[in-house]
Amino acid sequence: MAGLGLVLHPTRDVSEVVEIIERWASRHRKTLMVRAEDAHRVPRSVAPVPADEVATRADALISIGGDGTMLGALRLAVRDPKPVLGVHLGRLGFLVEVEPPHLPAALDRLISHDFTVESHACLACDVCGDDVVAFNDIALVRQPGSGFVTATLAVDGQRYGYYRCDALVVSTPTGSTAYSYAAGGPLVSPAADAVVVTPSAPMAGISRAVVLSPEEKIRLELEPNSAAVAVEMDGLVFRDAATEGTVDISYRPAAGLVVRFDPQRHQERNQLKLSLLDLPFLPDQLRELLPEELRRERDQRELEPPC
Repeated sequence: MAGLGLVLHPTRDVSEVVEIIERWASRHRKTLMVRAEDAHRVPRSVAPVPADEVATRADALISIGGDGTMLGALRLAVRDPKPVLGVHLGRLGFLVEVEPPHLPAALDRLISHDFTVESHACLACDVCGDDVVAFNDIALVRQPGSGFVTATLAVDGQRYGYYRCDALVVSTPTGSTAYSYAAGGPLVSPAADAVVVTPSAPMAGISRAVVLSPEEKIRLELEPNSAAVAVEMDGLVFRDAATEGTVDISYRPAAGLVVRFDPQRHQERNQLKLSLLDLPFLPDQLRELLPEELRRERDQRELEPPC
């Protein structure tokens, strides 16, 4: 494995983690690269390259941040999927697996190919003529005070019904734990192939989540009486204040590759994190509910400096 691409959280200080990776790369004579716009945030030994070339030049990507950064890394490599290793700097983190103190050992396993790959599907979307991809979800969201999202749903060219709601969320199985889940949608196994369409706060029309086959083509079309909506892709605003147009969505399997060192343990942690989401407790109160092993690990992580 010759080169590794770094994908950085857009605002958080990632310098300590980057230094860990740089020291490791120097010892193992590995090339590091980063998007040119992030060059000022990394040491000079990390080569700046155009954003659209990071994934093609690198053998693997290292995402430093939370799930949002991880999704960005997957989108960056969607045309040429490469394994993506997630380093956790966020809060919950359903996609990321590695904590900074464990990073050198994880990198050793990465270059030794001692890992499994978790395949992730994406939604390939035509938003009023612009092509975008989303690994979690794409959503039509009303602007506060402007009324409701009113849109029709067509499946394989056949009109299915209409929605009048605060937001309309189309998600992958991975995204079923995110916006769709918060809107009342079902949890879908990451091993399944499916697309979930979930209305948030429905006022009329279809009021329940709809689960569709990955082979079915989805079209959402704004009705003339719809309020202006924002189109969000994995939580990022792609189009603001749209008042007309269509969104065509298709399911693309195996569009992203996530590095897993211990898939079973990662799944167990995610199940615990999901259960904690429904508990109305403050962070310090939640700590007391953690299993003792996870509590000790958390306390140790806060005391030890990154190595």
